[in-house]
Amino acid sequence: MRRLVTPPRCGWLILAAAVMSGIPAVPATARETVDASAPQSLAVTLYRDPNRGESQAMNRNWPQGFAMITETRQVTVPPGETTIRFEGVAEGMVAVSAIVTGLPGGTLEKNRNADLLSPAALVDGTLGNRVTITRTNRATGAEVAEEAVVRTRADGGLVLQTADGFEAVRCSGLPERLTFDRVPQGLSAQPVYSINTNNAAGGTYTIQLTYLAWGFDWQAHYVAQLAEGGDARNMRMGLTSWLTLLNDNGQSFPDAELLVVAGKLNVTSDYRTLAAAPQARGLQLTCYPLGSTAAGTPVESLMPPPPPPPPPPAPAMAAPMMEEVVVTGSRLQRAGAAMVAVEEQLGDLKLFRVPERVTVSAKGLKQVAFLQRDEVKGQLVYQGQCDPWNADEDAVAARMRFETVNDKAHGLGVAMPMGGISFFEPSSAGELLVAEQQLRDHAEGQDVEIDIGESAQVFVTCDLVGDADPQAGWANMRATITNANPTAAPFRLQFGQPGEWVFRQLAGLRVKDGMQVKDVTVPANGQLVVNWRIRSASLGS
Repeated sequence: MRRLVTPPRCGWLILAAAVMSGIPAVPATARETVDASAPQSLAVTLYRDPNRGESQAMNRNWPQGFAMITETRQVTVPPGETTIRFEGVAEGMVAVSAIVTGLPGGTLEKNRNADLLSPAALVDGTLGNRVTITRTNRATGAEVAEEAVVRTRADGGLVLQTADGFEAVRCSGLPERLTFDRVPQGLSAQPVYSINTNNAAGGTYTIQLTYLAWGFDWQAHYVAQLAEGGDARNMRMGLTSWLTLLNDNGQSFPDAELLVVAGKLNVTSDYRTLAAAPQARGLQLTCYPLGSTAAGTPVESLMPPPPPPPPPPAPAMAAPMMEEVVVTGSRLQRAGAAMVAVEEQLGDLKLFRVPERVTVSAKGLKQVAFLQRDEVKGQLVYQGQCDPWNADEDAVAARMRFETVNDKAHGLGVAMPMGGISFFEPSSAGELLVAEQQLRDHAEGQDVEIDIGESAQVFVTCDLVGDADPQAGWANMRATITNANPTAAPFRLQFGQPGEWVFRQLAGLRVKDGMQVKDVTVPANGQLVVNWRIRSASLGS
């Protein structure tokens, strides 16, 4: 006879009994936590504040640009599910932007640790555990150490349990200190980013963490040194530009590959809100009468309450920055700009790559040369405006503009990000500052025109000659331009917007920058007279 053999059911019975009795079932595997190595290499790409205008300097105390940071690290993971911690990421990290590559198991979950190592976090993480308290004996002045157990959280005063009972910390007025045997798990003095992954085989991998971070900015500044000799139609100047890099985060990025992106990005995300930095919570102590629950409190030992705690420190992102570095023309000559950034294309934007590794310091400014041209060719153009509305018998100083073209023929031919420009001119007393202006972004091939200021040598007088024709509306105009320079001066007369006036006896009109203009040349130490007839375009031709 064949007997039916049923499999033993004792295992199921044991599991069921454990569940019914409330004993927790032990999971088959527990997720381990491992730390990735410190960054073995770093790349930092800086983006300007997208809302900063051409004439605005970056806000050193509250920068609103951002950076893309790429960290290459190494990590060893065991088989199964693992939590990988990345310690020391930027405090302005936009966690939702983070990408980790190089792990066979991919990323299951991402987390940004909210607590930094601080007195409050240390106390909360040690709740119910033993610490060592060292106090000063009132009678002898000697230090006495004993074990204690933390019995309260940090938000309501710190109470310890010792062999003598329960007592508050730091209420005696004498020195006391707590010693912790270890840092509670999950706490770090630097911001931490962590991910969960699952890898059946385990192993050691080189991985990359890439993320956006808030609290960066950069700007360019140009120094132009006009050459001696030459005339206004044939000017030469040396041009050097520096990138000023700003990092308002509390983390440095040593020996990083540095790139900066020029151009205006369309940014719709509020990175500042997304990059809420982790907080280091302070410890607030509340004093109770001296003594302990075992020995009681002598009346003569009662002391007044301590003074209120000091105000909390300013937010990390608003901490004061170091003073701005100022580079003068003479220092530029000595520096020689050995490290110059190289331009690359990035769609409609411009990318500048610094050829050597740079340390982007925490809470600091750094300057890197990115442009050096020894001979930029251009001309100095004088400019004045004449129309019936500003006709005046008094001479008006002409405006001076340095004009060139951003191409190789004129000694440039590289994208020029917006920034300030300082003009220096040689003199018997050395180089003198003659102008400070702002430049907009200039792509290769565009005209570059920089207003230097009013001339002390070239003047223009605009006159109405005779009476206007009341029927036809025509008026006779005259411009008298004087030039006290020993060389001829290019002069540009402006006549208002196109379609505003009708002209006669005025050849060579053209439109430039939305204005009708005529270019003339005023002889050295002489004058030039220009006559024409004008009427409002609303009256017909």
